[in-house]
Amino acid sequence: MKKTSKYVDGFVLPVPRKNLKAYLKMAKLGAKVWLDHGALEYVECMGDDVKKGKVTSFPQSVKLKAGEVVFFSWITYKSRAHRDRVMAKVMQDPRMSSFENMPFDGMRMFWGGFKPLVSK
Repeated sequence: MKKTSKYVDGFVLPVPRKNLKAYLKMAKLGAKVWLDHGALEYVECMGDDVKKGKVTSFPQSVKLKAGEVVFFSWITYKSRAHRDRVMAKVMQDPRMSSFENMPFDGMRMFWGGFKPLVSK
Protein backbone atom coordinates (compact mmCIF):
# COMPACT_ATOMS: atom_id res chain seq x y z
CA MET A 1 0.00 0.00 0.00
CA LYS A 2 1.27 3.49 -0.90
CA LYS A 3 2.39 5.55 2.08
CA THR A 4 0.08 8.52 2.67
CA SER A 5 1.67 11.94 2.47
CA LYS A 6 1.24 14.17 5.46
CA TYR A 7 1.21 17.53 3.66
CA VAL A 8 -0.01 18.72 0.28
CA ASP A 9 0.41 21.99 -1.61
CA GLY A 10 -2.53 22.47 -4.00
CA PHE A 11 -2.81 24.84 -6.96
CA VAL A 12 -5.56 25.93 -9.36
CA LEU A 13 -4.72 28.13 -12.35
CA PRO A 14 -5.87 29.11 -15.83
CA VAL A 15 -3.67 28.29 -18.83
CA PRO A 16 -4.32 29.66 -22.34
CA ARG A 17 -4.61 26.72 -24.74
CA LYS A 18 -2.12 28.47 -27.03
CA ASN A 19 0.43 28.22 -24.17
CA LEU A 20 -0.10 24.54 -23.33
CA LYS A 21 3.22 23.45 -24.85
CA ALA A 22 5.12 26.10 -22.86
CA TYR A 23 3.17 25.26 -19.70
CA LEU A 24 3.92 21.55 -20.01
CA LYS A 25 7.60 22.32 -20.51
CA MET A 26 7.53 24.45 -17.35
CA ALA A 27 5.58 21.76 -15.44
CA LYS A 28 8.05 19.03 -16.39
CA LEU A 29 10.93 21.19 -15.16
CA GLY A 30 8.96 21.99 -11.99
CA ALA A 31 8.45 18.29 -11.35
CA LYS A 32 12.17 17.66 -11.76
CA VAL A 33 13.15 20.53 -9.44
CA TRP A 34 10.66 19.64 -6.67
CA LEU A 35 11.44 15.91 -6.81
CA ASP A 36 15.19 16.57 -6.89
CA HIS A 37 14.78 18.47 -3.61
CA GLY A 38 12.73 15.77 -1.89
CA ALA A 39 9.04 16.23 -2.74
CA LEU A 40 7.26 12.86 -2.76
CA GLU A 41 4.95 13.51 -5.71
CA TYR A 42 4.30 16.28 -8.26
CA VAL A 43 1.04 16.12 -10.25
CA GLU A 44 -0.36 18.45 -12.94
CA CYS A 45 -3.96 17.82 -14.10
CA MET A 46 -5.68 19.60 -16.98
CA GLY A 47 -9.42 20.18 -16.67
CA ASP A 48 -11.53 17.65 -18.55
CA ASP A 49 -14.98 17.69 -16.92
CA VAL A 50 -15.06 21.06 -15.15
CA LYS A 51 -18.24 22.82 -16.17
CA LYS A 52 -19.02 26.36 -15.04
CA GLY A 53 -21.24 26.21 -11.97
CA LYS A 54 -24.18 28.36 -10.94
CA VAL A 55 -22.59 29.53 -7.69
CA THR A 56 -18.95 28.41 -7.85
CA SER A 57 -16.70 26.08 -9.86
CA PHE A 58 -13.11 25.61 -10.94
CA PRO A 59 -13.63 27.79 -14.07
CA GLN A 60 -15.24 30.55 -12.01
CA SER A 61 -12.56 30.39 -9.32
CA VAL A 62 -9.87 31.50 -11.80
CA LYS A 63 -12.18 33.66 -13.95
CA LEU A 64 -11.54 31.31 -16.86
CA LYS A 65 -11.62 33.09 -20.23
CA ALA A 66 -12.41 31.77 -23.70
CA GLY A 67 -9.43 29.82 -25.03
CA GLU A 68 -8.19 28.81 -21.56
CA VAL A 69 -8.24 25.56 -19.61
CA VAL A 70 -8.09 25.18 -15.83
CA PHE A 71 -5.34 23.15 -14.15
CA PHE A 72 -5.52 21.50 -10.73
CA SER A 73 -2.13 20.45 -9.42
CA TRP A 74 -0.51 19.27 -6.21
CA ILE A 75 2.81 18.44 -4.63
CA THR A 76 3.07 16.03 -1.70
CA TYR A 77 5.52 15.99 1.20
CA LYS A 78 6.25 13.99 4.36
CA SER A 79 5.15 16.88 6.61
CA ARG A 80 4.76 20.64 6.67
CA ALA A 81 8.32 20.97 8.00
CA HIS A 82 9.50 18.79 5.11
CA ARG A 83 7.56 21.01 2.68
CA ASP A 84 9.19 24.11 4.15
CA ARG A 85 12.67 22.58 3.74
CA VAL A 86 11.95 21.45 0.17
CA MET A 87 10.45 24.82 -0.76
CA ALA A 88 13.48 26.70 0.59
CA LYS A 89 15.76 24.56 -1.60
CA VAL A 90 13.46 24.94 -4.62
CA MET A 91 13.43 28.73 -4.31
CA GLN A 92 17.26 28.77 -4.28
CA ASP A 93 17.57 26.42 -7.28
CA PRO A 94 18.97 28.27 -10.33
CA ARG A 95 16.62 26.30 -12.60
CA MET A 96 13.76 28.32 -11.12
CA SER A 97 14.97 31.42 -12.99
CA SER A 98 13.37 29.94 -16.12
CA PHE A 99 9.97 30.46 -14.40
CA GLU A 100 10.20 34.26 -14.80
CA ASN A 101 7.92 34.35 -17.87
CA MET A 102 4.98 32.22 -16.80
CA PRO A 103 2.75 30.89 -19.60
CA PHE A 104 -0.37 31.68 -17.52
CA ASP A 105 -1.87 34.57 -15.55
CA GLY A 106 -0.43 34.17 -12.06
CA MET A 107 -2.80 36.83 -10.71
CA ARG A 108 -5.69 34.37 -11.21
CA MET A 109 -3.86 31.40 -9.69
CA PHE A 110 -4.57 30.31 -6.14
CA TRP A 111 -2.84 27.82 -3.89
CA GLY A 112 -2.48 26.65 -0.33
CA GLY A 113 -0.99 24.04 1.96
CA PHE A 114 -3.21 21.25 3.27
CA LYS A 115 -2.92 18.55 5.90
CA PRO A 116 -4.72 15.39 4.69
CA LEU A 117 -7.27 14.01 7.14
CA VAL A 118 -8.50 11.00 5.14
CA SER A 119 -6.47 9.15 2.53
CA LYS A 120 -6.67 5.55 1.31
